[in-house]
Amino acid sequence: MDHDKTLAAYDRQMRRDAHSDSATSRIERIDGVVRQIGSAHDWNGVLWADIDAATADAVIATQVRDYTAAGREFEWKLYSHDRPADLAQRLVAAGFVADPTETLMVAEADALPAGPELPEGVRLLPVTDAEGVRLMARAHTAAFGEGEAALGERIGKQVLAQLAEAPDDIVAVVAMAGDLPVCGARMELCPGTEFAGLWGGGTAPQWRGRGIYRALVAYRARIAAERGYRYLQVDASDDSRPILDRLGFATLCTTTPYVYTP
Repeated sequence: MDHDKTLAAYDRQMRRDAHSDSATSRIERIDGVVRQIGSAHDWNGVLWADIDAATADAVIATQVRDYTAAGREFEWKLYSHDRPADLAQRLVAAGFVADPTETLMVAEADALPAGPELPEGVRLLPVTDAEGVRLMARAHTAAFGEGEAALGERIGKQVLAQLAEAPDDIVAVVAMAGDLPVCGARMELCPGTEFAGLWGGGTAPQWRGRGIYRALVAYRARIAAERGYRYLQVDASDDSRPILDRLGFATLCTTTPYVYTP
């Protein structure tokens, strides 16, 4: 994989030429900024900004004003190669709060190895309806604790809406140990691009280290390749990055969400 060409393709297809990811949101392109604005349940934020040291502060202030007027918390998704070089400090000075940094990793879908065999008693269940979404939310809580239950429910609402609005653009799956959901994951397909995004995959503590996460990656990679997507993209946490590295994913850059709450 050519790092520079792949990163340029990602920036062009997934950021500058981005499409909205729900029926209730829209992409706006104003003064070099590409941003998504939607309902309170949608992802709201800045995807791309063609700015420099002379224009950055004014552009940041405009985004704060517009999203605040809409009553929306929003995210400025900052990539490590974005400019100006001190953009992170400017965002903090404007009132943004940084979430943990993640690593943007990419692999060619048809080059990934087959997943390991699932542990005995574990099966993969495709998520296609409200009951499957409920199981995904339970898997999220099992993986991250009751403190993250609200986030799991919010993700579940998002998945349910995607299944209703554009079922061909999302693949969701939950790993079941008997009647217990122990891992949930999804893949968001972006028509007109080469990229499919992998999300989720957190596993209940007692089931970690047994190949479930890798099996879910392989499951989604096979579907992405069958549907003609060249690349799989992951915003990887520190926990998943070593696993993805061993599977053949390459690091493109790091990304940090800067969140502004009106």
